Amino acid sequence: MSKNIEDAPIIIRGRWRQLSLLGGAMLVDSTEASLASALFPVIRQALGLSLGALGVLTAAGKIVGAFSGPLWVWAARRWSRRAVLAVSIGLWGVWGIAAGFSQNFAQLLIFFTILAAGYAAAHPIVTEIIGDLFDQASRGRAVGLLYGVLALVASVLGPIKGQLANVDDGWRWGLWGIGAFNMLLGAAIWLWFRDPGRGATEPRLAGLDARTREGELTWSRALSLLRIPSFLILLGSRLLSGHLLLGVFAVVFLVDVYGYTTAVASVVLLPYGVGYFLGNFAGGFMADWAVRRSPRHGLVAVLQGAQFGFAAAAFIGTQFDLGSIALFSVFFALMGGMQGVNPGINRPMVMAITPPELRGSAFTVYINIFEAIAWAVFSLGAGFLGDVIGLQVVFLWVLVILMLANGAFLSLLYRTYTPDAERVQQELQARREQAVQDA
Repeated sequence: MSKNIEDAPIIIRGRWRQLSLLGGAMLVDSTEASLASALFPVIRQALGLSLGALGVLTAAGKIVGAFSGPLWVWAARRWSRRAVLAVSIGLWGVWGIAAGFSQNFAQLLIFFTILAAGYAAAHPIVTEIIGDLFDQASRGRAVGLLYGVLALVASVLGPIKGQLANVDDGWRWGLWGIGAFNMLLGAAIWLWFRDPGRGATEPRLAGLDARTREGELTWSRALSLLRIPSFLILLGSRLLSGHLLLGVFAVVFLVDVYGYTTAVASVVLLPYGVGYFLGNFAGGFMADWAVRRSPRHGLVAVLQGAQFGFAAAAFIGTQFDLGSIALFSVFFALMGGMQGVNPGINRPMVMAITPPELRGSAFTVYINIFEAIAWAVFSLGAGFLGDVIGLQVVFLWVLVILMLANGAFLSLLYRTYTPDAERVQQELQARREQAVQDA
């Protein structure tokens, strides 16, 4: 293995500017989902819904994303990642506007589901592109910064969205605003985004033509993802990621369990988002530090510790009446911080154990399918069980006990992650040697 090839980083010009455009695509996805959860108490009253309706609304969007996400990734492979993002984020905003005119739950569910079908393109395609914009040494910081800034913006918008509860049909205005913003963002992506191409930052593929760098994607190659031990463990961890529930039910939890108004309860979204931002930001640097301290086990230890830390903060922050929204905000900030560490660790881990041509497929499976399954199960279960046994008991099992189990489950990565990452580098080196030989 050539040392100079391995060590020479490839810097994509304008990569941070491109990342900011991609961040906008991710923002509209999270904003649409959080608007529904933040204003659900008002939507519930306006349309005469039960608590279970929030679970149905959230789960439907995630389930349809499990089907539409792979189709968008296939379209991006067949045509252009830029075009797919411009359509799925930009033109799709019309469905957000339509959702604002809903007169009953059936109409709201239909439009929200169609909207989610388009937004499902953002996460796998954007995350794949990040792997092509940033080299392995800077991916953790890039992912952490992206998710952190998104969380910070969402946290600022959270209380603002909550105040829409004090405006007649405020939730409708929120949906109309999101739809219009989507369309503007789609135009910006089409005009200014420049795709670096798959494998652009892999040193072992430097200097090779785009076709060689991108490799061949076949069904057998895509299915080979399921033969990567570390990837299977990370998929299993997604199904145990109970913290996904918090962003959906945080406001309604404080309203139903501790009696706060929607406007007051939505205040916790700001410290939660700030905590998430700091966790994302710190997670990227912690990843680099952990690799230096322990190349074989550092990343796994940080990821595992984040699960245990979240469970501890969730136990105190949800199972006891802390007496004021200020104290609740402290523990929601801690939960956000622990949750925020995850993307800066697990996304680069997926990139490290998969070759460039499989990363889009990997993130489709990881985010659109397995995370969607987790979202659907947690949202539906919490919605219906919350009506029966109460959200506090649901939070104990999902945010505390399940997260402890998740942390323990991740111990399996200590044996598999390093060999899987090394196997990818060996494959890329072999591809380079074959291309040189053919030339």
